Amino acid sequence: MASYIRRRKFLATLLGGAAAWPLAARAQQAMPVVGYVVAGSAVERNRAAFRKGLNETGYVEGQNVTVEYHWLEDQYDRAPAIMADLVSRRVTVIATPSHAPSLAAKAATATIPIVFGVGDDPVKLGLVASLARPGGNATGINFFAHEVTAKRLRLLHDLLPKAVRVAVLLNPANATNAEKTLREVQEAGPMIGLEIQILNATTIREIEAAFANLARVRPDAVLVAPDAFFVSRRVQFATLAAINKIPAAYSDKIIVEVGGLMSYGTDFSDTYHQVGVYTGTILKGAKPADLPVIQSTKFEFVLNLQTARALGIEVPAQLLATVDEVIE
Repeated sequence: MASYIRRRKFLATLLGGAAAWPLAARAQQAMPVVGYVVAGSAVERNRAAFRKGLNETGYVEGQNVTVEYHWLEDQYDRAPAIMADLVSRRVTVIATPSHAPSLAAKAATATIPIVFGVGDDPVKLGLVASLARPGGNATGINFFAHEVTAKRLRLLHDLLPKAVRVAVLLNPANATNAEKTLREVQEAGPMIGLEIQILNATTIREIEAAFANLARVRPDAVLVAPDAFFVSRRVQFATLAAINKIPAAYSDKIIVEVGGLMSYGTDFSDTYHQVGVYTGTILKGAKPADLPVIQSTKFEFVLNLQTARALGIEVPAQLLATVDEVIE
């Protein structure tokens, strides 16, 4: 009798465990999936900022949320196909902390929530109905990449007061971004007495070719347009500018940290953090239509003094006093 009871308990335990297996599998399958798509390459600082935002809302990657990472590198035309795949698999949220993927996501779906990060006006881009009440399936962060282009150009001129000819490097593959930057510099340049020359680059080799051209024509300085692919090539930019002794200004301080001369722009880690917070907020049940677009209010002027010395640039004391971060 005792042996019979033991066998029944064993079978009950075995069957109970077997019944739990499909439940566990279903629970794992039910874990929400976030499609994370960035125009450039992997920047661990930004990815960590995104994860931190998720964590603050109670979501930990691998525990109660899955994040699928996609990097466009210099291939912006891959965005529609990636978005089509994410939509077909009905991911829970699409997070796009950069311009081209945000537009591709909005074109791909009107139902799956999108959390974007864009440097242009999201209303003009058609991403939202208004900043206060987005009204659709998208919301996110506006980090003013273009509105500060004139300021970036003026700071470059303040650093190099004798500069007259400034080359501006654009990425035509990021068409909206390039067109906006072009308009800004063509308007702002003459107002501060600068002659603007436009150069284009969409690949690694074209960046090298652009700097070879710069080495021949010798402009007084270079302004590099805000672009995720350009940021992903930050070491290449800093190296080529140093080899050719060309002062260059950028939009992201991450380039200055690897040897670039100067940058002025928003704190992009904060943008990625906010995208993470909004992604987690939506995972908890909030609707993008009810989450107002956040506008960046923190801008940083960063200067690499070691690079300035190597280029023979004497930084005016008045300008140095306005620098938010100095890299020695």
